[in-house]
Amino acid sequence: MPRQAAVCIASGGLDSVCYAATLARDYDIYMLTFSYGQRAKREIDSARHFAKVLKAREHKVIDISFMKSLYGRSNALTDSRQKLSKDFTQNLVVPVRNAIFITIAGAWAMSINAKIVAYGAHAGDVPHYADCRPEFARAIAQALNTGDIDSIKTGVRQEIEVVSPAAQGMTKSELLRAGHAVLGDRLFATWSCYSNGVRKAGRYTHCGACESCISRKKAFTDAQIDDRTLYAE
Repeated sequence: MPRQAAVCIASGGLDSVCYAATLARDYDIYMLTFSYGQRAKREIDSARHFAKVLKAREHKVIDISFMKSLYGRSNALTDSRQKLSKDFTQNLVVPVRNAIFITIAGAWAMSINAKIVAYGAHAGDVPHYADCRPEFARAIAQALNTGDIDSIKTGVRQEIEVVSPAAQGMTKSELLRAGHAVLGDRLFATWSCYSNGVRKAGRYTHCGACESCISRKKAFTDAQIDDRTLYAE
């Protein structure tokens, strides 16, 4: 019996890659990465790498870098003039970023008759990021299905479901353990740093000081997995 297809939104970071890796066991995965004007452009190279590692049926890198001009000074992930904080602050929220990503992913999913759209939001994201919450995922799935309901009713397309570790109640460390079970130490090629890296000893490393790097360190500690990521501090 042919496997269902899944469109996996994969930034190249730890969470999205781990989730894509777990889904690749049961689905034919189609990976989708966005260049949206983010400071951390190295994550895109990481996504390209893991598309090969996970044997994605197809990997698209979508250039929506024009979004940077719309975002202006609204967030620190696209505005390099702002300092990256060690703890969560509101300027780490990129306005409706996941809504944009999921809508584009939904169009691709319906075009290839994929069953699910997946993104790596986990339970630890839920308190801070509204577009990581399960109720948001359900709402946007309903909107997308409503937007093509006639094709769904005639059987030309199938309904899509938007899924995430958060909807399963998975923490970042639990997601990490699941991804590590599939990828092993290959997952250290993921890029989590909100900056584009710090040059140290002839190579770029994670800064080790931004909120995302600190969360990455904590996840490895909580998962009891030796962290072999290179950090500047």
